Amino acid sequence: MELFPAIDIIEGCAVRLVKGDYAQKTVYSTNPVAVAQTFAQAGAKYLHLVDLEGAKHGGTPNLEIIREIVKKSGLLVEVGGGIRSEETIRKYLEAGAFRIILGTAAVENQQFLKAMIEKYGKKIAVGVDIKEGKVAVKGWTELSAESCFAFCEKLEKIGVKTIICTDISKDGLLSGTNLELYRELSEKFSVNVVASGGITTLEDIARLQEMGLYGAILGKALYTGNIDLKQAVAITKGESR
Repeated sequence: MELFPAIDIIEGCAVRLVKGDYAQKTVYSTNPVAVAQTFAQAGAKYLHLVDLEGAKHGGTPNLEIIREIVKKSGLLVEVGGGIRSEETIRKYLEAGAFRIILGTAAVENQQFLKAMIEKYGKKIAVGVDIKEGKVAVKGWTELSAESCFAFCEKLEKIGVKTIICTDISKDGLLSGTNLELYRELSEKFSVNVVASGGITTLEDIARLQEMGLYGAILGKALYTGNIDLKQAVAITKGESR
């Protein structure tokens, strides 16, 4: 299983929200480049990076800091947050991102999603953010009419290779992750499933790995010290804890 330590960016700072609430923001670092470098030093290969300002308002307000993170960390960086045009996709790919995450655009404009999958293939992933069983959009501020499993079925048929599924009710609470959701997703669909939201302990990581999940995103638990990234990496390599 691949681990994706996460950096969420607002105004150039590394932050975490609680359940996607912009009013419940904690700034963990004013230097996200240094944070990414510490992840690399701990043995990470990937980085999950979200521009929260982009997610809420669109655009690429943190493009330059993202470019710097890619350049200086040496990590394979996937980028999400308000990516709703091919121009934005190109900007991030040109900045060195290895994969682009579509969220709102994938829900609201499936012709666009199909076109981008045809053009960029596995460089496009889709973020499926779940709230009350429905897919949330626009930085988690609105609910669509799509149910989680119906939407994932559509994505698989379109040709999406990687789905990043976040249970918003678990996000940022350090209360454990939704293991049943990820078990069901991995059993129903043949796409790569990345678990996100509430991964709190090394035991959570071990159980997700046992399911054969493709990946897991580590957020707040890294910043609070609940999870040591070196130990987490060791688990995914089959080394003893």
